[in-house]
Amino acid sequence: MELNDANLQSLTEFLRKTLDPDPAVRRPAEKFLESVEGNQNYPLLLLTMLEKSQDQVIRVCAAVTFKNYIKRNWRIVEDEPNKVSDADRTAIKANIVNLMLSSPEQIQKQLSDAISIIGREDFPQKWPDLLTEMVNRFRSGDFHIINGVLRTAHSLFKRYRHEFKSNELWTEIKLVLDTFALPLTELFKATIELCQTHATDVNALKVLFSSLTLISKLFYSLNFQDLPEFFEDNMETWMTNFHGLLTLDNKLLQTNDEEEAGLLELLKSQICDNAALYAQKYDEEFQPYLPRFVTAIWNLLVSTGQEVKYDLLVSNAIQFLASVCERPHYKHLFEDQNTLTSICEKVIVPNMEFRSADEEAFEDNSEEYIRRDLEGSDIDTRRRAACDLVRGLCKFFEGPVTAIFSGYVNSMLGEYAKSPGQNWKHKDAAIYLVTSLASKAQTQKHGITQANELVDLNEFFVNHILSDLKSPNVNEFPVLKADAIKYVMIFRSQLPKEQLLQAVPLLISHLQAESTVEHTYAAHALERLFTMRGPNNSTLITPAEMAPFTEQLLNNLFKALALPGSEENEYIMKAIMRSFSLLQDAIVPYIPTLIGQLTHKLLLVSKNPSKPHFNHYLFESLCLSVRITCKANPTTVSSFEEALFPVFTEILQNDVQEFLPYVFQVMSLLLEIHSNSIPSSYMALFPHLLQPVLWERTGNIPPLVRLLQAYLEKGGPSIASSAADKIPGLLGVFQKLIASKANDHQGFYLINSIIEHMPAESITQYRKQIYILLFQRLQGSKTTKFIKSFLVFINLYCVKYGAIALQEMFDSIQPKMFGMVLEKIIIPEVQKVSGPVEKKICAVGITKILTECPSMMDTEYTKLWTPLLQALIDTPGYQTAFSQLAFAGKKEHDPIGDAVGNPKILLAHSLHKLSTACPGRVPSMLSTSLNADALQFLQGYLQAATVQLV
Repeated sequence: MELNDANLQSLTEFLRKTLDPDPAVRRPAEKFLESVEGNQNYPLLLLTMLEKSQDQVIRVCAAVTFKNYIKRNWRIVEDEPNKVSDADRTAIKANIVNLMLSSPEQIQKQLSDAISIIGREDFPQKWPDLLTEMVNRFRSGDFHIINGVLRTAHSLFKRYRHEFKSNELWTEIKLVLDTFALPLTELFKATIELCQTHATDVNALKVLFSSLTLISKLFYSLNFQDLPEFFEDNMETWMTNFHGLLTLDNKLLQTNDEEEAGLLELLKSQICDNAALYAQKYDEEFQPYLPRFVTAIWNLLVSTGQEVKYDLLVSNAIQFLASVCERPHYKHLFEDQNTLTSICEKVIVPNMEFRSADEEAFEDNSEEYIRRDLEGSDIDTRRRAACDLVRGLCKFFEGPVTAIFSGYVNSMLGEYAKSPGQNWKHKDAAIYLVTSLASKAQTQKHGITQANELVDLNEFFVNHILSDLKSPNVNEFPVLKADAIKYVMIFRSQLPKEQLLQAVPLLISHLQAESTVEHTYAAHALERLFTMRGPNNSTLITPAEMAPFTEQLLNNLFKALALPGSEENEYIMKAIMRSFSLLQDAIVPYIPTLIGQLTHKLLLVSKNPSKPHFNHYLFESLCLSVRITCKANPTTVSSFEEALFPVFTEILQNDVQEFLPYVFQVMSLLLEIHSNSIPSSYMALFPHLLQPVLWERTGNIPPLVRLLQAYLEKGGPSIASSAADKIPGLLGVFQKLIASKANDHQGFYLINSIIEHMPAESITQYRKQIYILLFQRLQGSKTTKFIKSFLVFINLYCVKYGAIALQEMFDSIQPKMFGMVLEKIIIPEVQKVSGPVEKKICAVGITKILTECPSMMDTEYTKLWTPLLQALIDTPGYQTAFSQLAFAGKKEHDPIGDAVGNPKILLAHSLHKLSTACPGRVPSMLSTSLNADALQFLQGYLQAATVQLV
């Protein structure tokens, strides 16, 4: 694509169409952009557009498109096409920093992200001048530019917070510190001075405080891995100024907005984080500063209101106290009973309260509420922080803290009992307090695994939780109902089984609650209970125990999917999947009704897939329906095909990329259930599965290979007779896969199925070409994985067509090649083959080469006979990730099957047969060159087979 006005104009039109709400206009435009993104100059056209277009919407759209293009294509992945040419890469890196700094903020943010994506791959080796170029801009004095640099540096360095330690990482951080630490410190001091100079200019203060917040974030990233010498030497500068900013209160920066955190709150929140980092990781060096930070943060907590805008600040401040109180160093600060009482009364209890803002989120923004409360993404909520502080204090002061809170819990429950309608929030806080007191350790899989012995969870369940679960009106006090359900869920490993069984029918009835949070929690709790394991590793709750509730469970789960706001509720769909998995045969009578509901749901979500987890569990549920029903009665497979194929056809025709790997897996499952023939509906689809565009997407490869294997297994002969013209296409797929290090094993799965299931004559003309392709790959790139797969293929070929055919094939490619393959590949590498089926194939194949190939006895190959036998006897066992659908799993296939039960006995019989044909030769070959251990093993095999060599 040339950099000219015509192309700019055409690209502008396509970008405009991608914003169109009508899919008929939007989708073709998106497809066009996808088709041209491999062209040279495409990214430069986007950059030109975001710089020069007169239309602000187009500029922002170009910036977002550019960032996403970089995100998808910048990293060079082995075996995958590199869509960004070297010339474009150089041009982008030469211009992007300047362009980012001179762009308006909306565009600046997109380009800043793009720089950090490029930096992650190229910095520092392939982009050594990036940092110097950025640091030089600090001198500009223009804070629009400075903040652009800081924002970019933040997105570039924040990965230091979660990367594993490595020499490479430390070298990079050292380089960053050498270039960046001093200018950052100077900028920090200068910005603080400017804040004093402009103390009365609100617009200047806003810009300066944005800079200070970014500087504080950079401080956190650069100090996270270890305490750098530079920052240790300059701790006085940083900590004194941080402390000053924490205690600062500028009326001009206070906001009237109750929801949105202001600049002052954001800055103080980050400083609390920085102080907590030092208190946790560098407590010795931080000791002199700690007391004043504890005082400042305590005062901050006591004086800050309950408004939502302070949530991040308060939770970070409490997290600071939590990280301090669990360090043995600082234990003395909290020992006094009055201090503990004060913390409980002034910090913990007020921040455990359920505020009106929480109530609003519970009712109107349930998805966000659930994400924070259930999935632990509530790191920045007051409740989570208060909970962590309780746990921290319990580390050294469990007795006194439990005693203080027990008083609070009893008084809150007392208040609730006086007037439930008025005081239900007191009970909510009491349940939360008990939960945070009782929980010492928890995992996703088991809930709470370690509990505070001073809290009787069972008694609390019976006295205070059960009544809410049993309440006949599921829509009354939904918050308390959700609390009760959550209590069962998180303490499921602590509560006795009879109480869990008592809870199951109650949870099933809560699936009908109008509150999204309540019915979602009920679904999630059931799903978690169904995964629990009993003493013999079977499920704790058995299908028999569920029998009285099965119908109501399935009914209520599917009804819940129709409730407003839960049409694509992933927790409900996961509970459906888990119920199917637990109940097994018990669901068969309900499947004819349920399959219609599942396929209808699939049709709806395929129009615009937006919830990946929901979609995944939906396909898992379909697989379970098929598996369980067809296990009981294989002929029902056709009724599943009738229900599913119309939807699958639509998904394939509309190229719904997210769903194709799932569709291929379900189709494989269905086809594998058929007895040995392929229905015509599948044959019609066969040519489409070979289209190159499907194989371009890596996520399609494993399920498509499996589907093609199912076609070959069920109908190799019918493909040979009715679709022989498609065999070159099939081999074309093999050729593409074999060339890729990432997917070569998939190529071998395919070629092994072709060898095993296609009639021999249908592929005779292609066999030599197959081997030539494999040898070319072997010369170009020899990996252990490839060698192992290659060995299995050679031996399968030998089992299928005979040892003579194998030897003649190799020697027809190049004279004496058979010997080279034996000497250089089979003998030295066969021990590396792993997996019982793979080892068996190799054992049978090598046995055939040893005993059924005349040239092994009478030519220059004879010298390889004993080393090959030795290699076989030395083989271990001879001496003694795409979205995989769990419920569409494939059984391991053994191409040799029962024809050979024990390969060792086969070896003994085959050697006996060979020795009868040429008496005297085999024993003498063995005694002269086989080592003693191998000889002993071989004697054992011969005795087991009751044969002797002659």
